Amino acid sequence: MTLVKYKSAPVSTASPVDRLASEVFGPNIARLFGSDGLMDHSPRVNIVEGPEEFRLEMQAPGFDKKDLKIEMVDDTLTIRGEHTEDEQNEETRWTRREFSRTAFERSFVMPQSVKADAIKADYVNGVLQVTIPKSEEAKPKTRTISIH
Repeated sequence: MTLVKYKSAPVSTASPVDRLASEVFGPNIARLFGSDGLMDHSPRVNIVEGPEEFRLEMQAPGFDKKDLKIEMVDDTLTIRGEHTEDEQNEETRWTRREFSRTAFERSFVMPQSVKADAIKADYVNGVLQVTIPKSEEAKPKTRTISIH
């Protein structure tokens, strides 16, 4: 079984043309043009399935551990991040400032075959790694068959 993407980031950075196309053709217009529906600022994810567990790796450079939140509600695992730069002093005169706040949210529907209460997470060098153990029933069963 694989994990399924549930929804992507709620924060929109769509251009005026993209917003107009979404208003005219609906919110899924990007799929017509080959997009996977993720915004440019949404962190990319790798999901690996092993015999004992799923491993979800998410790039989140520039975030601290305290900026990240992982929640499991029913069968949905949600990862949120929010980072705000508060560096402002009276001597700084901004001509343009576009990266004072960064936020994202990604959700994944978990298969029934995971141990939700045993999920662990580590954050090292800008990569969040979430380990999702499989239940005993979901682990592959190996049996040696004797040859006569």
